[in-house]
Amino acid sequence: MGIMELAAQALTEIDTMTAKDAVRRFDDDLIVFVDVRDIREVEQSDTIKGSQHAPRGMIEFWFDPESPYHREIYADPDKTYVLFCNGDPRSALSTKALQDLGVTNVTQLSGGMPAWREAGGSTVEKKRK
Repeated sequence: MGIMELAAQALTEIDTMTAKDAVRRFDDDLIVFVDVRDIREVEQSDTIKGSQHAPRGMIEFWFDPESPYHREIYADPDKTYVLFCNGDPRSALSTKALQDLGVTNVTQLSGGMPAWREAGGSTVEKKRK
């Protein structure tokens, strides 16, 4: 099975949020948007305004409270973490990995950044400082 097949399988096993619903909930304090793209990709593009960055390769480590790399921003059980990438594959795999770790307050932004932009979502440039 190839990576795209794994991503397609993950999409059948995870919760997703449409871009339209995500844009509508943009100002909800209980929603945290999480960009799982590589930092170089983020720096060459735009991202959801106010989103956090957790690269695909570190996401499990940053969410897991037992990990030495754990980040407190990902520890609030009252918040819903909405993962996104430049489509669906990486965010689907990331969401599935977190659900496999027992994280229940995570979902995936269906269609990622292209869908967010098309739905009129607010973006910001994240150029390297």
